[in-house]
Amino acid sequence: MAVAKNKPAAPSAPRRAPTDKPGKPDEVPAFSKDDELKAYHDMLLIRRFEEKAGQMYGMGLIGGFCHLYIGQEAVVIGMQMTLKPGDEVITGYRDHGHMLACGMDPKGVMAELTGRRGGYSKGKGGSMHMFSVEKGFYGGHGIVAAQVPIGTGLAFANRYRGNDNVSLTYFGDGAANQGQVYESFNMAELWKLPVVYVIENNRYAMGTSVTRSSATTDLSRRGLSFNIPGEQVDGMDVRAVRAAGEKAVAWCREGRGPYILEMLTYRYRGHPAKYRSREDVQKMRTEHDPIEQVRTRLIGSGMASEDELKKIDAAVRNLINEAAEFATNNPEPDPSELYTDVLQ
Repeated sequence: MAVAKNKPAAPSAPRRAPTDKPGKPDEVPAFSKDDELKAYHDMLLIRRFEEKAGQMYGMGLIGGFCHLYIGQEAVVIGMQMTLKPGDEVITGYRDHGHMLACGMDPKGVMAELTGRRGGYSKGKGGSMHMFSVEKGFYGGHGIVAAQVPIGTGLAFANRYRGNDNVSLTYFGDGAANQGQVYESFNMAELWKLPVVYVIENNRYAMGTSVTRSSATTDLSRRGLSFNIPGEQVDGMDVRAVRAAGEKAVAWCREGRGPYILEMLTYRYRGHPAKYRSREDVQKMRTEHDPIEQVRTRLIGSGMASEDELKKIDAAVRNLINEAAEFATNNPEPDPSELYTDVLQ
């Protein structure tokens, strides 16, 4: 069998020792006023969008599945702060927050949820299947862990082209047990691919506790047998996420291969199954809510007043209401669309 001629050449840098990796900071670097306000606005945009999507789902305006991201906003917003144009983002089925973080229009995202012509996939993809190459977002994938080899492939393309772009490949604690994840780890380290694997560990996957489904619950160590460094991060603190993300992304841009970040996070809403106590959810809301943390810092430091933050919230609500109105009244796809975008 002929050997492929286009396989990436081995990097010139020496293979790293297990200890040759970025260290965890002693304390989380502070945000500037602009950073805090941007984080507050962007996380609030996701929160209000998801609240409205949940409401519309309950009213029957959104069909199929609708996996919400409420509570996990700090992960994607913190990581997005580390990227530059040309970098790529790919994720699983809990994906609306990632789309908005990438700068996709809330109207187009909401219209896709309601199956309308103005949606990002022309109303044919729904909640789990939206894409925007223009914004560097490559889905939205409904099959658990299916996005991991694709995200690794994006990194392969970057390595092959010789650019310094990085692929952020998100997946959850449930997907972390899938075999294709480890095949991707092996290839990424073997060819030193520039991919950051972001494990969003919300403790319950789609409904099963990680302690019941994973023999080893420190998911940041899942890459050790492949010599891939990793660390656990407070995924409820946007500052901690960005700090860890900057190190991981820099590691990849330097040609040193993949990196794993396990984001310890928590979602408040999901499926109706009674797999968590009301007290557990309320405790996380009260003590660790990512948006409230930023709000408290802004007001406590005098960077912003209560009235200023209320104005931000009002503007975000108006934007989301406009998106919902558009998604409700936008025409449905023409029946002829059934025959377009189909792989022959």
